[in-house]
Amino acid sequence: MQANITLPGASKIWDREVDIPLLEAARAMNQEALANIFDRYSHTLYNFALRLCNDPLVADHIVGDVFAKFLEQLAAKKGPTSNLRAYLFQITYHIIVDQARASRRQAPLEVAEFVQSSGQTLLTGLENQLVLETLLKAIQDELTEDQRHVIFLRFLEGFSLIETADIMRIKVDNVKVTQHRAIAKLRQALAKFL
Repeated sequence: MQANITLPGASKIWDREVDIPLLEAARAMNQEALANIFDRYSHTLYNFALRLCNDPLVADHIVGDVFAKFLEQLAAKKGPTSNLRAYLFQITYHIIVDQARASRRQAPLEVAEFVQSSGQTLLTGLENQLVLETLLKAIQDELTEDQRHVIFLRFLEGFSLIETADIMRIKVDNVKVTQHRAIAKLRQALAKFL
């Protein structure tokens, strides 16, 4: 039986109606499905890894490791059964954490660049730049590793509380507490600025 592996909603980050047939075809090691999964998620996973490790080459290797692990899991008849996106982010997250632990150093982090609107005055643009720099410094210096991961997953990648908990393999209540503490620290950093 031929699986429908086209990408009708390719512009969406996660679409259950697209991922489930792709995943079923990938479980049968369908090359087209595997290529579509790579095309669909590699860029997003790369951006996530780059934000966490701040090294394009390392981020590229991490994405390769993610898909290698994904293929290993499929070959062993394991792996995701429904939410492919969360599964791939979970692998990415754990590879980054394992590498950070192995190197015994904290990976530097940066947030994606913000684009200024053309209608801003120079003063407003400078003020926004100072706020951004303050937030970046607070994210790097004030937040714990778990707090940074929660902030990135929740607010930059758009994962729900449940998905974030699954990716980090912690309870939803722990995500809530970690998120609350991270936001409180970021507010304190901004209060010092203002």
